[in-house]
Amino acid sequence: MDFIRVRASSDGAETISYWTGDVYGWQDDDGPHHLFGFEGLNVARAVEAEGGWQLLTREAALYLDPKTRDVLDTWANPITGREVEVMHVFNDPVNQRLGAYPVPETRLGGQIVYNVDVRLAYPSPLKVADYPDNSASDTYRAMELFQFFASASDIESGIPDVPCVFSWCRVSPWLPWMAMGQRGGALVYHCRGAKVPVGDVPARLRDRVGEHYLHAPAAWSGPNMTSWTAFRDRPADKVGR
Repeated sequence: MDFIRVRASSDGAETISYWTGDVYGWQDDDGPHHLFGFEGLNVARAVEAEGGWQLLTREAALYLDPKTRDVLDTWANPITGREVEVMHVFNDPVNQRLGAYPVPETRLGGQIVYNVDVRLAYPSPLKVADYPDNSASDTYRAMELFQFFASASDIESGIPDVPCVFSWCRVSPWLPWMAMGQRGGALVYHCRGAKVPVGDVPARLRDRVGEHYLHAPAAWSGPNMTSWTAFRDRPADKVGR
């Protein structure tokens, strides 16, 4: 499967994907506003399994001041006027099974582009009745739209770890920690990145996420973690903050 060599490495080696970008938001009658900068990493290991591949990953990302690009620990929400604690992304695991369906690809000159369009709709881990300040709906609806760009000659060479750059766009509800209640509106993440050696990950990000998030899981586990389940499962001393 060529895509697994673009997304990770077919020899089981760990690969790091780093991204940077921005987060925008709008209400039904206001915006869009530039709310955050955003940078993060995903570390992955591909393992061949019956019927395809297991992609074993964990990821971490930081919300940044949109102007200074400093890491935010608290955020003055310009929509509600409320200061809230920022919950950065520490998702472990984020595992996938690949191989049941081909990944769409497009040849553009000397490049091959793989697109992965993920449309999500499932019961929210945060029911409105239980989390009225933090949940927009009892159904979580979002889209994650990826494009992976790789040299056709690299793919055709058969090397296990194909260099790539990628784009990522995400449309999602307000984040739980933003305390937006059931206000209409949404967030759009617009990011770009590349597979990189660990030394090319900015030191600020490496230091903040720690050694654990620089290595992929050793084996399959579940369920996957998201910002919504992390908020639900946060320590008791954080409840209500």
